[in-house]
Amino acid sequence: MISRIDLRGDALPEGPALRDLLPRAEFDVAAALEKVRPICEDVHHRGDAALIDFAERFDGVRLDQVRVPAAALTRALEELDPAVRAALEESIRRARTVHREQRRSTHTTQVVPGGSVTEKWVPVERVGLYAPGGRSVYPSSVVMNVVPAQEAGVESIALASPAQAEFNGLPHPTILAACALLGVDEVYAAGGATAVAMFAYGTESCPPANMVTGPGNIWVAAAKRYFTGRIGIDAEAGPTEIAVLADDTADPVHVASDLISQAEHDPLAAAVLVTDSAELADAVEKELAPQVAATKHVDDRIVPALSGKQSAIVLVDGIDEGLKVVDAYGAEHLEIQTADAAALADRVKNAGAIFIGPWAPVSLGDYAAGSNHVLPTGGCACHSSGLSVQSFLRGIHIVDYTQDALAEVAHHVVTLAEAEDLPAHGAAIKARFGWKVPESK
Repeated sequence: MISRIDLRGDALPEGPALRDLLPRAEFDVAAALEKVRPICEDVHHRGDAALIDFAERFDGVRLDQVRVPAAALTRALEELDPAVRAALEESIRRARTVHREQRRSTHTTQVVPGGSVTEKWVPVERVGLYAPGGRSVYPSSVVMNVVPAQEAGVESIALASPAQAEFNGLPHPTILAACALLGVDEVYAAGGATAVAMFAYGTESCPPANMVTGPGNIWVAAAKRYFTGRIGIDAEAGPTEIAVLADDTADPVHVASDLISQAEHDPLAAAVLVTDSAELADAVEKELAPQVAATKHVDDRIVPALSGKQSAIVLVDGIDEGLKVVDAYGAEHLEIQTADAAALADRVKNAGAIFIGPWAPVSLGDYAAGSNHVLPTGGCACHSSGLSVQSFLRGIHIVDYTQDALAEVAHHVVTLAEAEDLPAHGAAIKARFGWKVPESK
């Protein structure tokens, strides 16, 4: 069901050479870009009418309007299963606890007497958040996007999720209920690239946004790439992935269940075990079959994901080599199930989120750890972070210098301007001192 990659015996290569040995899903955003381009431009030119036509084409339902009526949000919350409501409320509470601590405060640095630089943090004015609604419904993604935006102080928050034919063109009611719980009343029935285009260009019913965040399929990723520069984005999310770094102390039942839990997202989902224990590898492989047989989504998601080229059991000579492998892989989710998990976690350089030991599975982070589950995929953890309050903040420097403070450094500024052959830069300094720059004190 899952392949093996044996990296034992020889020294591991460095950098790209090691990355090339590791499993990864094929995810051609560039090819998808050409297909979403006409869709995005149709939304640009026809607005809501294009959104309605695309909902009929892609979601199989003809909408009367794109914006979800307030009454539908209220009704969804009223009809929400009490147990689901309680779970969402606890998820929201824990996420707020963590994300509130991420707030940044204004800070002033006194560079010299009379010269200071202040950095103030200003929230993005308006954001468009996306909650997927294809193979599964993700109210948890509503929580993970909305909470950091709210804690950052974003004033205008809109959310889009695909129209559902079985719910008369509305997004899934659990998505709507989560919005209602969070106080988000601007919700649109729009999916995939059309939702990103709606936020980027604006339509008759939806004002344009400054930024779009949220996970999605390859069409969402392609649309984000298309609009990069016009709007801010969090990331081009690819297929979800888990890597488990484990030794012979790990429980194969736990490891197998965690690999399966990620595989059930999508047939392109990646499940990777890195271990120095051949016995654990054998035990996990043996455990996969009965656990897969006992769950849902077997033929359409789990088996294709586990048997695909993106998933594998990787054998290494030791845990230090395993650490090198997972750093090269840069997993969205990295579980460490070893004898010294906490110490190893401290040594990891590249991961979206790290889960320590047997009692912190990825599923906990998906819903109720308090951490954010919108994380970098496809190895992007080597340069990018997950969604947080900082994602929705902009740092603005405020420069405040007196005449004396400028006079002290004026000759350096003029010297550097002339070294770069930009004499007008220097002249802007000289003009303030009667065209004669003061000598350095």
